[in-house]
Amino acid sequence: MDVIVKPTPSLNGEIGALSSKNYTTRYLLAAALAEGTSTIHYPAHSEDSDAMRRCIRDLGAVLEEDDSKIVIQGFGSHPRDVRELNVGNAGAVLRFLMGVTALCPEVTFVNTYPDSLGKRPHDDLIDALGQLGVEVQHEQGRLPITIKGGQAKGGHIRVSGSVSSQYLSALLFVTPLLAEDSTIEVLNDLKSKVVIGQTLEVLEQAGIVIHASDDYMSFRVPGGQAYKPQTYTVQGDYPGSAAVLAAAAVTQSDVKILRLMEQSKQGERAIVDVLRMMEVPLTHENDVVHVQGNGTLKAVEFDGDAATDAVLAMVAAAVFAEGTSRFYNVENLRYKECDRITDYLNELRKAGANVEERQAEIIVHGRPEGVEGGVEINAHYDHRVIMALTVVGLRSKEPLRIRDAHHVAKSYPQYFDHLQALGASVQWVKE
Repeated sequence: MDVIVKPTPSLNGEIGALSSKNYTTRYLLAAALAEGTSTIHYPAHSEDSDAMRRCIRDLGAVLEEDDSKIVIQGFGSHPRDVRELNVGNAGAVLRFLMGVTALCPEVTFVNTYPDSLGKRPHDDLIDALGQLGVEVQHEQGRLPITIKGGQAKGGHIRVSGSVSSQYLSALLFVTPLLAEDSTIEVLNDLKSKVVIGQTLEVLEQAGIVIHASDDYMSFRVPGGQAYKPQTYTVQGDYPGSAAVLAAAAVTQSDVKILRLMEQSKQGERAIVDVLRMMEVPLTHENDVVHVQGNGTLKAVEFDGDAATDAVLAMVAAAVFAEGTSRFYNVENLRYKECDRITDYLNELRKAGANVEERQAEIIVHGRPEGVEGGVEINAHYDHRVIMALTVVGLRSKEPLRIRDAHHVAKSYPQYFDHLQALGASVQWVKE
C-alpha cells in the first residue's frame, strides 16, 4: 500500500518508543542457544524480529508469548535438523543464523525477496565460515545459500569488517559453542563498531566469555561454553525513534518520546546529539526525549558510521536546515535493503531537496523555506527510506505519495499510527 503524507505544521503529544529491534533479535537468539528457559520482557514486534522468532522455532526452540513478554525454551548447541529456513527480508537474521546453522547438517536459506535481500552480498561471512570447516553453497555470495555444517571447528578466523559488522556478530554467537578455542581477526576496517558493542553486551548477559581488544579488531573466544538461560528486558529503539524526533524537529512541535535510555549503547542515540547541534530545542532526562521544535535548524557535519540507522532521518532534517550539511563515513549505507545513498537521494531530489552524493558521503544544501513535494516517490522497499521520506513530506508544500509504504513494518509497524497520534496528516491508499 501507498501512503500520502500531507504538509503538517505542528506535532504534539507523547508516545512510548517501540522496543529495540537490534536487542530483541539478539536476545531471541541468545535465549534459543541456551538450554533452559529464558524470559524476554517488552520484545519488539516487527518483520525482522518476527523472522527470528519463526526461524528459532523451526530450529527447535519453544516460544510462548503474551502482551508483555516471551518465554523461550532453548535448544542450546543442538538445533533441530531442518532443511529450509526463511528469514524474509531480514539481513541481520540471515547472517546470525548462517553462523548458528554451522551446527546443523544441512540448511538452505531460501530467497523470498529477490529485489532486496536477494541482491545483498554475504561473501565475507561465507569465507569466514569456510575457515571453520563449513561448506557453503551460494549464488555468487547471494541467496539461496546452503550451509553444510555439523563438523564446525574453532581456530584462527579472519573476517572482513568493511561491509558489515553482522558477519563478525554471527561468528561471536557461534564460536563459543565450538569445542575448540577460537581467535577472530578483523581485516580491513570494521563498520558499525558500536553494534558489536551491543552484541558483546548481550553475550555477556548470557554468560558467554569473550576477550575483545579495545578496538574490536581481535577477539579470543574460549570454546566449550554454554549459554545460560536468563531474564532480559528490551530497551527502547533509537533507530525508529530517530525519524519521529526528526519529524518533531522540522515542525512546530511539543513531542515527548518515552523509554529512550540516556546511557544506551545504541549508536543511533546520536540523533539526540545531532539535533542539539542543529540547535533544535530539546531535553533528554529520565529516559524521555522532549522536543519543542520551532522548525528552524542549522547545518551540521557528522560521522555517521556509529549511527547508521539514524543517518537517513538526520539527512531528512538537514533538508530544511540553514546551510550545507555533510554526513560522511557512511558507505555501508549502500549495502542495505537498497542503496541508501543513491536511491534515497534520487527520491529526495524528486521531492525538491538539493542533495549530492559521494561514495561515502551525503551532502545536503538546506532549504529552510521547504521543498515543493507534490510527487510520487519510490521507497525501494526500505523501511528506513520510508520513514525518512515521511519526515520530508511533513514539511513539503504539496503532499508526497510514498509507494509501498507498508514495508515500514520491517522494523516499525506502528510508525504511521504514532505519527497520526501526534497530529501528522498521513493517509493510507491502495496502489
